[in-house]
Amino acid sequence: MKARVLVTLKPGVLDPQGKAIHHALEGLGFAGVNDVRAGKLIELDLADGTEDSAIEEMCRKLLTNTVIENFKIERLG
Repeated sequence: MKARVLVTLKPGVLDPQGKAIHHALEGLGFAGVNDVRAGKLIELDLADGTEDSAIEEMCRKLLTNTVIENFKIERLG
């Protein structure tokens, strides 16, 4: 079974990587971009039958910093 974990910064948390991407896009002539927020995507290949609660525990203990980040789990089958 595969799962994806999408990690994003919580609202209000400064995003220097997003600001750098935004600045670079402007420098390349892309004028229509108002803001950029960067995150990360983690793909997991798990044993069949792995419970959602186990994936959530992985996220809370290692994959995310829950003080400043949110996460969303997507099961891929």
